[in-house]
Amino acid sequence: MKVSLLQCQSSRDVSSNLAFIKSQLELLTVDSRSHLVVLPECALLFGGHERHQLVIAAEHDASELQQALAALAKEFSVTMVAGTIPITADDGRLYSRSYLFGPQGDTLGHYDKMHLFDVDVADGTRQYRESDTFCPGDRISVIDTPFGKVGIAICYDLRFAELFRAMALAGADIIALPAAFTKVTGAAHWQVLLQARAIENQCFIAAAAQWGQHNEGSRETWGQSMLVDPWGTILAEKAQGTGWVSADVDLSANVELKQKMPVQGHNRFVAPQLLDSDANA
Repeated sequence: MKVSLLQCQSSRDVSSNLAFIKSQLELLTVDSRSHLVVLPECALLFGGHERHQLVIAAEHDASELQQALAALAKEFSVTMVAGTIPITADDGRLYSRSYLFGPQGDTLGHYDKMHLFDVDVADGTRQYRESDTFCPGDRISVIDTPFGKVGIAICYDLRFAELFRAMALAGADIIALPAAFTKVTGAAHWQVLLQARAIENQCFIAAAAQWGQHNEGSRETWGQSMLVDPWGTILAEKAQGTGWVSADVDLSANVELKQKMPVQGHNRFVAPQLLDSDANA
């Protein structure tokens, strides 16, 4: 199968961002094979501050952004991990939600970002406080697809090995990671964390990222979208710029690796009780 990651330089202009994604899908689907597509975090609106997401937030199944991305999945017959969009939560904040759409535009599942980026970074923004706008999700998602079982994590989740282990124990073959790592943290840790999560959990990691300066330089992201195999080998990456990075994925190789090196069966620590997995949430 073909896994394709879209690297974006999204702005505050939702229409422009959506048009870019559509234009890239037109280029991608010249290749008629089935694709698993992963979009980056905030693919439709990168505001520079989390509060900008409030403007476009909507309830589940009432979001025009959700419907627009589902329509693109159907139009181009791709299975799509559709980046993130803001969905209203009961406490007045938002969920940062990633939907997984099938090639008929149907919703196969979703995941709400668990770990919120409340940190100080030595860049132009300096303070990031996602929890002012977002509330954390409360379950993992490992979703059955024609491409195997796909787990979803989002950006800062990458630093939390327990989450990835929980998805691996739930059977994830591929873990998709829509992301918008800062330039500072990306340069330091992005690649090594992606490779570590792939090796530890013996699964493919498909990480689609934002790249470059956004909105006249108000934010700068790292890029380097990449697909990593269970041995930690980088199958494909795009260090800079926008556009696709794609690679073929053979899940049978993963099965063979787990038979030869049954790491999960050797683990003597109790499996993390990280909430219940929901294969269809």
